[in-house]
Amino acid sequence: MTLKTEQLHALASTLDVATLDAAADALVSNQVDAARCVLACRDVICAGASAMAKTLRNGGTLYYVAAGSSGLMVAADAMELGGTFGIPVAQIEILMAGGVPTTAHMPGDVEDEVDKLPVLLANVSDRDCLIAVTASGSTPYTLRAAELARAGGATVIGIANNSQALLFETSDHAIALDTPSEVLSGSTRMGAGTAQKIALNTLSTLMGVELGHVYQGLMVNLKADNIKLLARARGIVRQVTQVDEATAASALTRSGGDVKIACLLALGAQSPELARAALIRSQGHLGPAIARLHSHETTPK
Repeated sequence: MTLKTEQLHALASTLDVATLDAAADALVSNQVDAARCVLACRDVICAGASAMAKTLRNGGTLYYVAAGSSGLMVAADAMELGGTFGIPVAQIEILMAGGVPTTAHMPGDVEDEVDKLPVLLANVSDRDCLIAVTASGSTPYTLRAAELARAGGATVIGIANNSQALLFETSDHAIALDTPSEVLSGSTRMGAGTAQKIALNTLSTLMGVELGHVYQGLMVNLKADNIKLLARARGIVRQVTQVDEATAASALTRSGGDVKIACLLALGAQSPELARAALIRSQGHLGPAIARLHSHETTPK
């Protein structure tokens, strides 16, 4: 059976003889078509995001696993979780075949090397969640990781660009991205990769929503560890509370940089401890905590 990701696109044979603008149109249109395919996976993506949120609430680990260009996609998503949502690094593991590259060379043979995976996944348990991504759905490294995670009781989210992917046999949540074949045949860093990135970004952002780390479109659990993010944190506090710059800065100082607590302090919470108690009662969601504050219910019962 020829994998869809390896099939020849109708425009592939004309790519090198077309004008550059026509070739560009074909390449961009193909990726736009690939992006639309993610919409068909909405329900399973939502279920996967809820599973990821449950893992983090229970103190488990998110394992991101892939090889090649899919590995770059998972690494990009995983490495943003700390800054965007304040997810502790200890709860995120990136297992990319051959390791995350430090140069422009990305070896291809490592996707067949599965010997180290039993050690890397030795501690996997039913508290954990593994997100496995492979365009073909049959990459040995990714398949073996999914098998080990499933055997250890972890929830497996599988993402592949072939509907009959072997990966889905060991996936609790199977995200089948029915992307078109590539205009540059087999170059899954393009359309397939575009769809993978959208699926991964959607999963992790919905996870953040579930955890209460998003409020009115703002990243209220971001980790402010540089000048840009410190300014963003002050801006978020100001936007949520409508206080001035000095008040926002003071609230962030009192909260130790915690944006949610700073918002509650700026709105009148008497102490960081009472603000934290309000957030615990609202399971980390800022909106209900603000409502309780306005109802004078910040004291824990």
